[in-house]
Amino acid sequence: MAKATKKQVLGRGLSALLKDPANDISSVSDKNADKVVGSIVELELNAIEMNPFQPRSSFNEESLRELASSIRELGVIQPITVRKLGFNKFQLVSGERRYRASKSIGLGTIPAFIRIANDQESLEMALVENIQRQDLDPIEIALSYQRLIEEIEVTQEALSDRVGKNRSTIANYLRLLKLDPIIQTGMRDGFISMGHGRAIINVSNLGEQLDIYEKVISENLSVRETEALVRSYKNPSDKKTPSKKAALPSYLNVAKKELTEFLESKVSIKTSGGGKGQVMVPFKNKKDFLRILNLLKSGK
Repeated sequence: MAKATKKQVLGRGLSALLKDPANDISSVSDKNADKVVGSIVELELNAIEMNPFQPRSSFNEESLRELASSIRELGVIQPITVRKLGFNKFQLVSGERRYRASKSIGLGTIPAFIRIANDQESLEMALVENIQRQDLDPIEIALSYQRLIEEIEVTQEALSDRVGKNRSTIANYLRLLKLDPIIQTGMRDGFISMGHGRAIINVSNLGEQLDIYEKVISENLSVRETEALVRSYKNPSDKKTPSKKAALPSYLNVAKKELTEFLESKVSIKTSGGGKGQVMVPFKNKKDFLRILNLLKSGK
């Protein structure tokens, strides 16, 4: 904690240096640039604008609240990164969660690394930083790879070196963007996994993709079962085509529809003979789980 405090004091000193127009910097060759660029500087949150190149489109509210609580107790441990736009004006490059969480609890300043970067470098830094995150969904990662390739104009081989991923891994993510948008949304919402998506993409017809997707959801198919289903679409005479599952009794179909509407979640029901079975209720995150739990408890 003492170490973090020491850094913040230093940052405030450099911040004061930047507020003097005579000490303004616009390139790494300017006076005082060596003191500021790459150092931890305490910047006013109001002097930082959002990054238009940010590839991330959604943020988990519960996760942001937890981060805000941690920042309230311990401060911002890892500085954000910004690029300088003008006098006392900066743009966020990476660390948007820390920026949002700090702003939500009313902090006035935040520790930051200052970079001198053009738009292309800013985009690349933001995209690569986001790709390295652990909580991105497969479609967000695929879109980040696509933007790097198209806007930074790099090949998959060069991108592999920059982000430290195998070229085959990058190719597998990019192929997901050939899925029907409805299926991409289902993957982003956690209804199917990347493994399911990689299987479905082997069917080029978008209508057939949607048919398979609906069966995967309604019958709660595993990745292996989905792969077998895809083979049956590609080769109807394939003897390895899985046998069609028995249709649910009418009372279960009615119950399934009512539960889906009541819980606002796509409920699935499996039977195993002798009247036994399972009712499965998917949830997107902890908040969604608690919402469903409260509905089940209240019965309202």
